[in-house]
Amino acid sequence: MRRLSRRIRDILNPVSVSATSTAVRARSHSLGLLSDYFILTKPRVSAMVVLTAAGGYFLGCLRSGISPFSISLVQALFGIALVTAGSSALNQAFERVTDRRMPRTAQRPMAQHRIGLAAGLATGFLLTFLGSLYLVFVTNLLTGTLTLLTAVSYVGIYTPLKRITRLNTFIGAFPGAAPPLIGWTAARGVIEWPAIALFAILFVWQFPHFMAIGWMYRNDYAKGGIRVTATQQPVTRAARSSVIQALLYATLMIPISLWPTFLHVTGVPYAIAAFALGLWYLYATVRFGRIVRNPDDPANRGVARHLLKVSVMYLPLLLLAMALNAQGRLLF
Repeated sequence: MRRLSRRIRDILNPVSVSATSTAVRARSHSLGLLSDYFILTKPRVSAMVVLTAAGGYFLGCLRSGISPFSISLVQALFGIALVTAGSSALNQAFERVTDRRMPRTAQRPMAQHRIGLAAGLATGFLLTFLGSLYLVFVTNLLTGTLTLLTAVSYVGIYTPLKRITRLNTFIGAFPGAAPPLIGWTAARGVIEWPAIALFAILFVWQFPHFMAIGWMYRNDYAKGGIRVTATQQPVTRAARSSVIQALLYATLMIPISLWPTFLHVTGVPYAIAAFALGLWYLYATVRFGRIVRNPDDPANRGVARHLLKVSVMYLPLLLLAMALNAQGRLLF
């Protein structure tokens, strides 16, 4: 009876039904557009940037003898997040055609024209420059400038080089390693050796991480014309080169991760934890070396995924150990 009554009411009030349907479609479109703009900012990448920047800020505050738990931390991380989101939007704007060719990125909003080029560029430029200016006011000129330069190098240098040379991975590692350095300068206002050590840790960490991603998605990258180590020909050379680079930097990761202890930023407990984590990272990289035996084996993707998972867990755990054993006054 209720359904019959509702059906009769709908027939007698077609205008009301039409208006309701229009409102529902408009609400759905608005939510979809918000979701697309959220995707445009690459939230997972932005979260990693904010996390590593927070680590640099935390250690910088302890070196200064001031509490890291303040509104200044929120302001600094907010500004860094704005610039990171803007850089990600610009990256997707410039790579919209390339993204359309690769299955893993084909559904991105700009690749599917759900966000237009003008809107994407405007969003990217506004977030990048306003975020940098905001950082100048809430932190200092050095931090705002470094953040802007990082965004420019990521979008203006690394992004176009991805279609030109395999050296893009090495060049892209520089802006990729900048967040903890920026976090340190936000707290201290100067570039110091501990900040350079944090930069070096993130710089070296990226290579096994990127080699794993490159091997997992090498077919996608080949379709998109992205030049990475894993897309070299023949495939045996690609596998050998990927493994050599990953092993080199995973081995280097152990002494580099101990640098903060030698600079008296952390103590011996951190050094022990860093050494153990470094061995774990190295073991996962050695396991990744199996791809050399039979590069065309589909099981290699699982080996690469394992290294990727270890790399993603390694960095937060290292930063946590660093924060728990940081030397300095912790004021609340």
